Amino acid sequence: MIYFGIDPGYSGSISAIWDDGKPFVSFCRFDWTEHDICDWLSQFDLEESRCVIESVHSMPRQGVASTFKFGTQFGFCRGIVTALNIPVKYVTPRKWQTEMQCLTKGVKNVSKAKAQELWPEKKFTHRNADSMLIAEYCRTVAWKN
Repeated sequence: MIYFGIDPGYSGSISAIWDDGKPFVSFCRFDWTEHDICDWLSQFDLEESRCVIESVHSMPRQGVASTFKFGTQFGFCRGIVTALNIPVKYVTPRKWQTEMQCLTKGVKNVSKAKAQELWPEKKFTHRNADSMLIAEYCRTVAWKN
């Protein structure tokens, strides 16, 4: 079984984690082309996969253009997992961060430090830490009910 965590947005990413908790060796970034993202996902055995996408919304005082771009990215994430027939659930940032014991309150270093604690052999950035923790939430919490 492979579990995916998706942190939507241009600076977000997709992470994959195996059933035994080992992270995949690479991350898929949303500054890649849509075709590259599809190719990256297609390398996995998607018949044995699950996904959690962070449930996002527009923010107060966020510009119209950036809100549209963010919504487009979220829609692409929903569309690609649907097209690839990957079972998906959605989770709010507060829910996954509480479960993973890394409530950030907007401070990205909190989630980066938690990911580094869980997988010290991997290198994490602000771009991939959240998606990796969402993948772990997917593996340990979301699909266990």
